[in-house]
Amino acid sequence: MSVLATLAAIAVLALAAWFLARQRALASVQGNPRLLHSLPAYYGWYAALSVLVPALSALVLWLIVQPVLVESRVSATLPAAMVADATSAELTMADVRRVAGGLDAAIAQGLLSGEAATRLSTGDTDVRDLLASVGVALGGEVSPEVLTAAQDYRTQSHWGAAGRTVLVLALAVLGLFRGVTRAHGDFRARNRVERVILALLIAASSIAILTTVGIVWSMVSETLDFFSEYPIQDFFFSLTWSPNFRGGSDLGILPLIWGTMYITLVSMLVAIPIGLFAAIYLAEYASKPVRNWVKPLIEIIAGIPTVVFGIFALVTVGPFLRDWFAAPLGLGNSGSSVMTAGIVIGILNIPFISSLSDDIINAVPQSLRDGSLGLGATRSETVKQVILPAALPGIVGAILMAASRAIGETMIVVMGAGAAAKLSLNPFEAMTTMTVKIVGQLTGDTDFAAPETLVAFALGMTLFVITLGLNIFALWIVRTYREQYE
Repeated sequence: MSVLATLAAIAVLALAAWFLARQRALASVQGNPRLLHSLPAYYGWYAALSVLVPALSALVLWLIVQPVLVESRVSATLPAAMVADATSAELTMADVRRVAGGLDAAIAQGLLSGEAATRLSTGDTDVRDLLASVGVALGGEVSPEVLTAAQDYRTQSHWGAAGRTVLVLALAVLGLFRGVTRAHGDFRARNRVERVILALLIAASSIAILTTVGIVWSMVSETLDFFSEYPIQDFFFSLTWSPNFRGGSDLGILPLIWGTMYITLVSMLVAIPIGLFAAIYLAEYASKPVRNWVKPLIEIIAGIPTVVFGIFALVTVGPFLRDWFAAPLGLGNSGSSVMTAGIVIGILNIPFISSLSDDIINAVPQSLRDGSLGLGATRSETVKQVILPAALPGIVGAILMAASRAIGETMIVVMGAGAAAKLSLNPFEAMTTMTVKIVGQLTGDTDFAAPETLVAFALGMTLFVITLGLNIFALWIVRTYREQYE
C-alpha cells in the first residue's frame, strides 16, 4: 500500500473513531450531554487523536529510518572499490536508486513483470535503453553490480513498505479501539485532548529551534571539512579570491566581506531615511485617505520579484549612474557597480522599514502624545523626543530585517554589481558578495570533496555569524534604550 493510501486509511479510521466515541459517550448517559464530564465532541476528538497520533508517528519514523537501513544493507553488498569513500558511495547509491526507480516505472507501465525485474541481467537486456524508455537517464552503462544492488534495493523497500502498512494500520485500529472503549461519562476527555494539543504546540514551536540546530550543524560540519583541506589563515586574511577547480586556488574571504558590507551600507543609506520618514509621515501627518492610498502603494514594492529589480538595475539604474555620474567624474565606465546594486536593494527594502516602523509608531500609546503636546511641545518635537524613542525597539527590528535581506540578496547583486571580487573604495566599480559566490561555487558539476566547493559552506557559516552579530548588537541597543523608559 502506498503512503497516500495509508494516509487515507488512517483518516477514515480517525473519522470513524470520532463518530463512534461521540455516540458511545452520549449513550453512556442516555443521551443527556449535561451528565458528561466534557462536551461530546471532546470524546470524538480523543478517539480520533488516539488513531492519528500513534499511526502518524510510526509512519513518519518508518519513512525516516527505512531508507537509511535499506541503503546501509545494500551498500554492504557492493564491491569495496565502488564504496571506497563517501563520494564514491553516494554516487553509486544514487545510481542504485535511479535503477530501482526505473524498474518500478517499467513495471508500472507494463514493460516488465515483477518477476522479470527480479531476474533481469545486463547480459540479457540493454538495461540502459530499458530505463531510458521510462524516462530514467543514466550517465553510462549499468554494471551488473549496480543492477543486482538495485534489485535488492527494490525487494527490501517493498518488504519494508508492506511492514510499514501493517504496523501503521495495526496501531490505528488499536487506537480506535482504545479511544472508543474509554468514551464514557466520567472520562475526562477534554483534559486529555488539551494535553495532546499542548504537546503538539510545543512540538511545533520546537521546529524552529531544531531547524536552526540542523542548519548550524550542517554548516559547521562542512566548514570543518573545508578547513581540513584549506588553511584557515589564508581564508580569513588573504586579499585574493581566485577559485580554480584544477588546483592552486586563492580563497580569501576579505574581498567578499568588503563587497557584501559595502553594498549593504549603500542600501541602508537609501532604505533607512526614506523608509523611516515615510513611516513617520503616514503615522503622524498623513490624513486617513492619503494613508489608505500611499501605504498599499509602498507595500506593492515588496511583492515585486527580485529578478525584476535585477533587470531594473541592469537596464535603468546602472546605465543612468554610468552616464551621469561615473563617466563624467572619471570613476568608471561600467553600469555594474556597488552603487547600482546598493540603490536598488535599498529601494527593495523601503517597504520593510516603512511598514514595520509605521505599525510600531501607531502602537505607541496615545497618552504619550497627549502628554507631550499638553506640555507645549510641537508635533515634530513630540515625534523626535517621545514617539521615536518609545518605538525604537520595533524600528531597530525593522532595520535589522532590512539589513539581513540586503546581506542575503543575490539576484540584484549578480545583475547590478557584477561578479568581481576586489577591494576598492570606488562605489562605481563592480564588486560582488558572499551569497553570489556561494551560488557560483555550488553550481554545475562540482566535486563536493574539493575545497573550491566546500568553501561555499565556509562562506555560509561566515554569513550566519555576521547575522548573529547583528542580532546581538540590535538586542544591546534595544535593552539600552528600554532601560530609559521603564
